[in-house]
Amino acid sequence: MATKKKTSRWSQKVTEQSDALELDEGVFTWKDPKKIAKSLRDSAEASTRRKTEPYRSAMSMLVFYINRAGKNLDKQQLQILEQAKDELRTLYGREKKK
Repeated sequence: MATKKKTSRWSQKVTEQSDALELDEGVFTWKDPKKIAKSLRDSAEASTRRKTEPYRSAMSMLVFYINRAGKNLDKQQLQILEQAKDELRTLYGREKKK
């Protein structure tokens, strides 16, 4: 009988235990894009371990989560997270690229 190895998901570990940002628990499951964006901004600005500007750290974590969740991400939640990207751009005074 073959034994199953427990597989470790590195992407889940990054999301849960980011060394750069202290994320609020369940931030990517929230239903309010403004609240998500503010939480990511606050985490990025408070971090002393990030390697780049706060905007890039916050946006990178959000995009990373969206990309890693892929097809498993509920369409409604994907829409909320995409709106959170726009809210994050607004918080930092950045224009959406066309």
